[in-house]
Amino acid sequence: MKTLRWLLILLFVVAVFAAAKPARLFDGKSFKGWNGNQQIFRIENGAIVGGSLKDKIVRNEFLCTDKGYSDFVLRAKFKLLGDPTKANAGIQFRSKRIPNDHEVIGYQADMGQNYWGALYDESRRKKVLAQPNLDELKKVLKLNDWNEYEIRAEGKRIRLSINGQQTVDYTEADDSITQTGCICVQIHAGPPSEAWYKDITIESIAKKK
Repeated sequence: MKTLRWLLILLFVVAVFAAAKPARLFDGKSFKGWNGNQQIFRIENGAIVGGSLKDKIVRNEFLCTDKGYSDFVLRAKFKLLGDPTKANAGIQFRSKRIPNDHEVIGYQADMGQNYWGALYDESRRKKVLAQPNLDELKKVLKLNDWNEYEIRAEGKRIRLSINGQQTVDYTEADDSITQTGCICVQIHAGPPSEAWYKDITIESIAKKK
Protein backbone atom coordinates (compact mmCIF):
# COMPACT_ATOMS: atom_id res chain seq x y z
CA MET A 1 0.00 0.00 0.00
CA LYS A 2 2.83 2.42 0.84
CA THR A 3 4.41 1.80 -2.56
CA LEU A 4 1.12 2.49 -4.32
CA ARG A 5 0.58 5.66 -2.31
CA TRP A 6 4.02 7.01 -3.16
CA LEU A 7 3.50 6.08 -6.79
CA LEU A 8 0.24 8.05 -6.86
CA ILE A 9 1.94 11.03 -5.21
CA LEU A 10 4.75 10.88 -7.76
CA LEU A 11 2.27 10.75 -10.66
CA PHE A 12 0.41 13.73 -9.21
CA VAL A 13 3.61 15.78 -8.91
CA VAL A 14 4.62 14.92 -12.47
CA ALA A 15 1.16 15.89 -13.74
CA VAL A 16 1.30 19.23 -11.91
CA PHE A 17 4.70 20.09 -13.36
CA ALA A 18 3.63 18.98 -16.85
CA ALA A 19 0.51 21.18 -16.65
CA ALA A 20 2.54 24.19 -15.51
CA LYS A 21 5.10 23.91 -18.31
CA PRO A 22 4.49 26.35 -21.18
CA ALA A 23 3.17 24.65 -24.31
CA ARG A 24 4.59 25.39 -27.76
CA LEU A 25 1.96 26.81 -30.11
CA PHE A 26 4.25 26.64 -33.15
CA ASP A 27 6.51 23.66 -33.83
CA GLY A 28 8.91 25.65 -36.00
CA LYS A 29 8.34 23.58 -39.15
CA SER A 30 4.63 23.30 -39.97
CA PHE A 31 1.31 25.13 -39.73
CA LYS A 32 -0.17 22.33 -37.63
CA GLY A 33 -2.76 23.87 -35.28
CA TRP A 34 -2.95 27.10 -37.30
CA ASN A 35 -5.14 28.39 -40.12
CA GLY A 36 -4.71 31.31 -42.51
CA ASN A 37 -3.59 32.49 -45.95
CA GLN A 38 -0.48 30.50 -46.82
CA GLN A 39 0.09 32.71 -49.84
CA ILE A 40 0.92 35.44 -47.33
CA PHE A 41 2.39 33.39 -44.47
CA ARG A 42 5.32 31.01 -44.80
CA ILE A 43 7.80 29.23 -42.55
CA GLU A 44 11.45 30.22 -42.77
CA ASN A 45 14.35 29.39 -40.43
CA GLY A 46 12.00 28.09 -37.76
CA ALA A 47 9.79 31.19 -37.80
CA ILE A 48 6.39 32.19 -39.15
CA VAL A 49 6.87 34.99 -41.68
CA GLY A 50 3.99 37.18 -42.80
CA GLY A 51 4.27 39.47 -45.81
CA SER A 52 7.06 40.26 -48.26
CA LEU A 53 9.79 42.85 -48.68
CA LYS A 54 9.12 42.83 -52.43
CA ASP A 55 5.35 43.19 -52.70
CA LYS A 56 2.76 45.53 -51.23
CA ILE A 57 0.57 44.00 -48.50
CA VAL A 58 -2.89 44.36 -50.03
CA ARG A 59 -4.92 43.80 -46.85
CA ASN A 60 -4.55 42.81 -43.22
CA GLU A 61 -3.82 39.09 -42.93
CA PHE A 62 -3.95 36.84 -39.87
CA LEU A 63 -2.66 33.36 -39.12
CA CYS A 64 -4.72 31.99 -36.20
CA THR A 65 -4.65 29.04 -33.86
CA ASP A 66 -7.37 26.44 -34.27
CA LYS A 67 -7.91 26.44 -30.50
CA GLY A 68 -9.16 29.19 -28.22
CA TYR A 69 -7.58 30.34 -24.96
CA SER A 70 -8.83 32.33 -22.00
CA ASP A 71 -6.42 33.11 -19.13
CA PHE A 72 -2.76 32.67 -20.01
CA VAL A 73 0.76 33.98 -20.35
CA LEU A 74 1.84 34.06 -23.99
CA ARG A 75 5.45 34.64 -25.00
CA ALA A 76 6.73 35.11 -28.53
CA LYS A 77 9.85 36.43 -30.21
CA PHE A 78 9.22 38.78 -33.11
CA LYS A 79 10.86 41.18 -35.52
CA LEU A 80 9.35 43.64 -37.98
CA LEU A 81 11.17 44.45 -41.22
CA GLY A 82 10.45 47.25 -43.68
CA ASP A 83 10.03 51.01 -43.57
CA PRO A 84 9.92 51.73 -39.80
CA THR A 85 7.54 54.65 -40.34
CA LYS A 86 4.98 52.48 -42.17
CA ALA A 87 5.41 48.77 -41.28
CA ASN A 88 2.89 47.43 -38.77
CA ALA A 89 1.89 44.07 -37.32
CA GLY A 90 0.77 42.53 -34.04
CA ILE A 91 -0.31 39.53 -32.02
CA GLN A 92 -4.05 38.99 -31.63
CA PHE A 93 -5.49 37.27 -28.58
CA ARG A 94 -8.95 36.49 -27.24
CA SER A 95 -9.94 36.93 -30.87
CA LYS A 96 -12.13 35.26 -33.49
CA ARG A 97 -12.43 35.37 -37.24
CA ILE A 98 -15.23 37.43 -38.74
CA PRO A 99 -17.35 35.11 -40.95
CA ASN A 100 -16.79 35.58 -44.68
CA ASP A 101 -14.12 38.20 -44.05
CA HIS A 102 -10.31 38.33 -43.88
CA GLU A 103 -10.40 40.30 -40.61
CA VAL A 104 -10.51 39.09 -37.01
CA ILE A 105 -12.04 40.75 -33.99
CA GLY A 106 -10.33 41.00 -30.62
CA TYR A 107 -7.39 42.41 -28.70
CA GLN A 108 -4.05 43.06 -30.38
CA ALA A 109 -0.61 43.51 -28.86
CA ASP A 110 0.57 46.04 -31.44
CA MET A 111 3.94 46.65 -33.03
CA GLY A 112 5.36 49.16 -35.49
CA GLN A 113 5.16 52.89 -36.20
CA ASN A 114 4.03 54.67 -33.00
CA TYR A 115 2.11 51.64 -31.74
CA TRP A 116 4.92 49.57 -30.23
CA GLY A 117 3.68 47.91 -27.04
CA ALA A 118 0.14 49.30 -27.36
CA LEU A 119 -3.10 47.40 -26.80
CA TYR A 120 -5.43 47.83 -29.79
CA ASP A 121 -9.02 46.64 -30.20
CA GLU A 122 -9.13 45.15 -33.70
CA SER A 123 -12.38 45.38 -35.72
CA ARG A 124 -14.43 46.03 -32.56
CA ARG A 125 -13.92 49.43 -30.96
CA LYS A 126 -11.14 50.07 -33.49
CA LYS A 127 -9.02 52.14 -31.16
CA VAL A 128 -5.95 52.02 -28.95
CA LEU A 129 -7.06 51.02 -25.45
CA ALA A 130 -3.73 51.68 -23.73
CA GLN A 131 -0.20 52.55 -24.78
CA PRO A 132 3.23 53.01 -23.23
CA ASN A 133 5.70 55.83 -22.97
CA LEU A 134 7.46 55.31 -26.30
CA ASP A 135 10.56 57.22 -25.27
CA GLU A 136 11.12 54.74 -22.45
CA LEU A 137 10.23 51.69 -24.56
CA LYS A 138 12.64 52.68 -27.33
CA LYS A 139 15.50 52.28 -24.86
CA VAL A 140 14.96 48.49 -24.86
CA LEU A 141 13.37 48.00 -28.31
CA LYS A 142 15.59 46.52 -31.03
CA LEU A 143 14.43 47.68 -34.47
CA ASN A 144 14.87 45.18 -37.33
CA ASP A 145 15.95 42.55 -34.82
CA TRP A 146 14.40 39.99 -32.51
CA ASN A 147 12.39 41.20 -29.51
CA GLU A 148 10.14 39.32 -27.09
CA TYR A 149 6.50 40.04 -26.36
CA GLU A 150 4.84 38.80 -23.19
CA ILE A 151 1.04 38.92 -23.04
CA ARG A 152 -0.55 38.18 -19.69
CA ALA A 153 -4.35 37.90 -19.84
CA GLU A 154 -5.88 37.17 -16.46
CA GLY A 155 -9.60 37.78 -16.11
CA LYS A 156 -10.29 41.35 -17.17
CA ARG A 157 -6.70 42.42 -16.56
CA ILE A 158 -4.26 42.50 -19.49
CA ARG A 159 -0.56 43.23 -19.19
CA LEU A 160 1.85 43.58 -22.08
CA SER A 161 5.65 43.64 -21.94
CA ILE A 162 8.38 43.95 -24.56
CA ASN A 163 11.87 42.74 -23.69
CA GLY A 164 10.92 42.63 -20.02
CA GLN A 165 9.58 46.19 -19.87
CA GLN A 166 5.88 46.50 -19.13
CA THR A 167 4.07 48.62 -21.70
CA VAL A 168 0.41 48.19 -20.73
CA ASP A 169 -1.56 47.33 -17.60
CA TYR A 170 -5.19 47.50 -18.69
CA THR A 171 -8.40 46.34 -17.00
CA GLU A 172 -11.41 45.83 -19.24
CA ALA A 173 -14.45 47.79 -18.02
CA ASP A 174 -16.93 46.43 -20.56
CA ASP A 175 -18.59 43.24 -19.29
CA SER A 176 -19.75 42.35 -22.81
CA ILE A 177 -16.19 41.85 -24.10
CA THR A 178 -15.35 38.16 -24.40
CA GLN A 179 -12.45 36.77 -22.36
CA THR A 180 -11.67 33.83 -24.61
CA GLY A 181 -10.58 33.32 -28.21
CA CYS A 182 -7.80 32.31 -30.54
CA ILE A 183 -4.24 33.61 -30.89
CA CYS A 184 -3.26 35.14 -34.25
CA VAL A 185 -0.15 36.70 -35.74
CA GLN A 186 -0.70 39.58 -38.15
CA ILE A 187 0.89 41.44 -41.01
CA HIS A 188 -0.80 44.78 -41.63
CA ALA A 189 -1.82 46.15 -45.02
CA GLY A 190 0.67 48.61 -46.46
CA PRO A 191 4.00 48.83 -48.26
CA PRO A 192 6.38 45.84 -48.51
CA SER A 193 7.17 44.53 -45.01
CA GLU A 194 7.63 41.31 -43.10
CA ALA A 195 6.60 40.25 -39.61
CA TRP A 196 8.58 37.32 -38.16
CA TYR A 197 7.37 35.24 -35.18
CA LYS A 198 9.03 32.32 -33.41
CA ASP A 199 9.35 30.53 -30.04
CA ILE A 200 5.62 31.02 -29.40
CA THR A 201 4.57 29.47 -26.09
CA ILE A 202 1.49 29.66 -23.90
CA GLU A 203 1.04 28.87 -20.23
CA SER A 204 -2.48 28.57 -18.84
CA ILE A 205 -3.46 30.49 -15.73
CA ALA A 206 -6.15 29.01 -13.51
CA LYS A 207 -9.24 31.19 -13.41
CA LYS A 208 -9.88 32.91 -10.09
CA LYS A 209 -13.12 31.93 -8.40
